[in-house]
Amino acid sequence: MTTNAYNTFFAPELYINNGVKDISFYKNAFGATENLCFRNEDNTIHVAELCIYGAIFHVHEITSKLFFSPDTHNGCTCCVGLFVPDVDAVMNQAIIAGAIEISPAEDYDYGYRQGTIKDPFGHYWQIQKKIG
Repeated sequence: MTTNAYNTFFAPELYINNGVKDISFYKNAFGATENLCFRNEDNTIHVAELCIYGAIFHVHEITSKLFFSPDTHNGCTCCVGLFVPDVDAVMNQAIIAGAIEISPAEDYDYGYRQGTIKDPFGHYWQIQKKIG
């Protein structure tokens, strides 16, 4: 393995339907902060960069036939894993903010506490913490 001077990390880009004006779910559910947001002339979101506990991700309107929001096919191709100090508190806050619980938080033999939610835009999030 080689190393370099760059910080390497993943920054998922979550696609949302065109016409979305409000992405406050991420602030209300996870305490996300908005680093930047570019809006279209009609005030809809073009792309926004958000940060949760130092982890950056983007939400982006659909600009190509190569990308689609999860509800286009009633599913998604990935689940965003979010590691947090308190799984139950974050899951509860996300549900209050509008998420749907897919699987409740529970401890697993492989040493993680995990639960899964679906956000209002159809993206799945596995809220988790290493416990063992």
